Amino acid sequence: MNFYHDDPNLARLLKQYLDPLFFDWAEKELAEFGEMCAGEIDERATHTDREGQPKLIKYNRYGEDVSRVWVNEGYFKTVEQVYNKGIVGYVHKPIPALGQKGNYVYAFAQGYLLSQSELGFYCPVTLTAAASYLLDHYGSHELKQTYLPQLISTGEAERYEGATFLTERQGGSDVGANETKAVSEDGCYRLYGEKYFASNVGMCGVAMVLARREGAPSGTKGLSLFLVPWEKENGEKNGIYIRRLKDKLGVRAVPSGEVVFDGAKAYLVGDPRKGFYYMMEALNLSRICNAVASIGIMRRAYREARAYALRRTAFGSRLADYPMVKETLVKMAAKQEVETSAVFRLATLFDRTASGKADEKENIMARLLIAILKMETAEQAIHFAHEAIEIHGGNGYIEDFVTPRLLRDAQVLTVWEGTANILGLEVLRLMRKFKVHDIFIGMMREKIDQLQAGTWLSAGLEQLEETCRFVMEAKEEAVQTYHCKKVARQMVKIYESVTALEDALAGQRQKWIAEAYLRLAWHDPLAIDPELALVKHFEEIVMEKVPANEGN
Repeated sequence: MNFYHDDPNLARLLKQYLDPLFFDWAEKELAEFGEMCAGEIDERATHTDREGQPKLIKYNRYGEDVSRVWVNEGYFKTVEQVYNKGIVGYVHKPIPALGQKGNYVYAFAQGYLLSQSELGFYCPVTLTAAASYLLDHYGSHELKQTYLPQLISTGEAERYEGATFLTERQGGSDVGANETKAVSEDGCYRLYGEKYFASNVGMCGVAMVLARREGAPSGTKGLSLFLVPWEKENGEKNGIYIRRLKDKLGVRAVPSGEVVFDGAKAYLVGDPRKGFYYMMEALNLSRICNAVASIGIMRRAYREARAYALRRTAFGSRLADYPMVKETLVKMAAKQEVETSAVFRLATLFDRTASGKADEKENIMARLLIAILKMETAEQAIHFAHEAIEIHGGNGYIEDFVTPRLLRDAQVLTVWEGTANILGLEVLRLMRKFKVHDIFIGMMREKIDQLQAGTWLSAGLEQLEETCRFVMEAKEEAVQTYHCKKVARQMVKIYESVTALEDALAGQRQKWIAEAYLRLAWHDPLAIDPELALVKHFEEIVMEKVPANEGN
């Protein structure tokens, strides 16, 4: 079992987006990592989920509040193996074997493989990546020297995992309602307050925290960003206490808890007036990671469904021989591959925005694509996990199989880093501020004309344009917010359709994938299909057989 070797679509995408020297190195590394994820990391993930979940050790034998989190030894092994592979570090420092920095495309490929086995650990990886991004982009020289080598360590330095603490009880998604206070003291700050959803609590070496300085205005404009070490330099507690760990439906590997700051020493990061905007940049990185995790769950669910359908015999035939099962598997394969392609296109764009190479239009488009792809992929992850359970039948509901964990873990993806409602409002915000709908429609129309796509796609774009015009002309807030998710869903359907059509130029199999996707996205599901056109190329799409005229 090897998640990388089992996924030729991933290799195709990486070959497209990485330079040849980088790709040759990456393929060897990802083959090793893919085997590790499908084997020992997957086994440890099962143990952590069932028997080895994190536990809060609140007090020591003397009754002192130590607020320490216990995790099992297998989890520590996964921490060591994954970070040493550079999943965070190589974005910020050279890869020794290549003498050049890595990039987010490669890091997301690692995250995609990891999330197929241990989504609960990809969350801390994401948080560490976000903390590293913030420190690298906005931290002072002194803070970078002190903490960045630990956050991006690949084994050569003591490792600090990271965290980002935003949410408070009274605020939730309304971050402007946050009340945590930052009091200036002797060249640094002391934090007082609480955070209600603090993931990677007790495991992180540093946390990036939003707090309000004395005299700062209310709302998001008054929030500043602080780096908060979990411990003092001498190893003592830094005034951070864990109230409790959350008892979650899924992703049980990551300890999420409620944190209280009682004079925690903190260091200001960047411009004190821009803390919220800094954190929103990190949030966008986390949203892409969320989309990466979603396509990973989709791939694992599809892989499990396919394997079971090929193995299980019922009524004298394999499940995979029945047309209804074939249809399900073809739909899953087409949707997952097209969505994976769309996410990695976004990854290449994010590499440009994160490095400051993108122009204004690219930066705006990146924000739009992050919102709509995060929303779509998260919902599809749940759908795929459900479909895998249904293919398994009763076995799919039994914890001996991975499918129940996939469904439990997938559910968090629609909640973390913004629900569909929040993402819909983000699209509306971009429409109001940047007229992003005009940029998107213009780009898609140009591509549709170049591809000579069917009239149905042009009609879909016209429908989107009409809806956007209605939304922008509406005077009532309620009317605009009511329609913003509809706009987002139509946008993602058009974007993925264009992605499928562009991929179809690469070869015959990609053309059949595109045909299946477009039928799934645009055709009437009740339309009669006497020739069973959707499953006509089952062998090539699901069994991933290369057409004879394309060679190896």
